[in-house]
Amino acid sequence: MATATNKSAAGSKGRSEAPNLGLGIDVGGTGVKAAIVDLDTAELMTDRIREKTPRPSTPKALLATIETVVEQVLAQHGPVEDLPVGCGLPGPIKAGVMKTAANLDSGWVGYDAGTNISARLGRTVHIINDADAAGVAELAFGQARGRDGTVILLTIGTGIGSALFSGGRLVPNTELGHLEMRGKSAEKRVSGAARERRELSWLAWAKEFNEYLAMLDLFFLPDTIILGGGVSKRRTKFQTYLVSNAEIVEARFLNTSGIIGAAYAAGMASRS
Repeated sequence: MATATNKSAAGSKGRSEAPNLGLGIDVGGTGVKAAIVDLDTAELMTDRIREKTPRPSTPKALLATIETVVEQVLAQHGPVEDLPVGCGLPGPIKAGVMKTAANLDSGWVGYDAGTNISARLGRTVHIINDADAAGVAELAFGQARGRDGTVILLTIGTGIGSALFSGGRLVPNTELGHLEMRGKSAEKRVSGAARERRELSWLAWAKEFNEYLAMLDLFFLPDTIILGGGVSKRRTKFQTYLVSNAEIVEARFLNTSGIIGAAYAAGMASRS
């Protein structure tokens, strides 16, 4: 299976049939990213376009940023008819509505993201939890594919997102970054942003992160833990310090998993 790469649309496939494309949007607490994805290979068919998440990240302000990023992606690639569009948001999603918003403005709680983002972009947009989107990418193309037992993907960045798989099936909307750890949610202590805020060395951070991994082992007995998100790009700084009863592996697509998974989930939804 081809590794995700950035390619221009023209001539990149070397085949006559139209590629199976989707547009993936990954909204996080610090950045909004998007690209067009080949849903058969997980290749990025445009550059990964990124804009900073606005402050405050109100629905009105963030919808404008999402629209700007999508416009840049489509301007680079060119128009695509019937393009499935998926958007990962940092919180649990029920029928397109965000239920909590720990890393976005509180105005997102109870907000009908599916209806409003679709209206803003003039396209039907499939809404999914951002960590679930990253997990979908790893299940379809990456480290979760073909693995038996219990698999947990962690996206470590502004917060800690999670995707839980049992027997190859996603259990949606797990918020394992909010497990209590020393009187606070785990992501307040050991996310990437928390490490920087607390000015922890990688060794000191890893020691506390191992406490978090021990909690996951106690509650879920995972066979595999996949590390993704922004911190995964700096894995050489800490990977030798981590300890778990589970096998620890890095996400295949690192910080692009959310884009790929959102696009793939939208493509699957469009066929159902």
